[in-house]
Amino acid sequence: MQLNPYLSFDGQCEAAFKFYERCLSGKITMLETYGNTPMAKEMPPEVHKKIIHARLVAGDKVLMGSDACCGRYEKSQGFHVTIGVDSAVEAERVFKALSENGTITMPLQETFWATRFGMLVDSFGIPWMINCEKTA
Repeated sequence: MQLNPYLSFDGQCEAAFKFYERCLSGKITMLETYGNTPMAKEMPPEVHKKIIHARLVAGDKVLMGSDACCGRYEKSQGFHVTIGVDSAVEAERVFKALSENGTITMPLQETFWATRFGMLVDSFGIPWMINCEKTA
């Protein structure tokens, strides 16, 4: 079984996934628009260039998302996408990259369980936690 976050955007999915590709040192493996699907002729023309499905692979992890269609977008709340890293250096790199033009809600710092832990909301409205646990 695989459990993957699926993020929803209000027309910014392509820009967000290109940002995440850079921040997470990942690779976009799918970026499909509504206009390139068999249902395109049934969709309003204004959504044809929006993303119906995006897939990004970073290491052995997968992040997916899309642009909500036709007025169905809801602001992200009640969760965080959590990234676990193996080094404080990598935690600092990822945190700095994702927080660009975003809002830091807890600065990256040492905690009782982690050499580095921090929280932020990125410029696309997605909440993140970066965690580098202490070794036992």
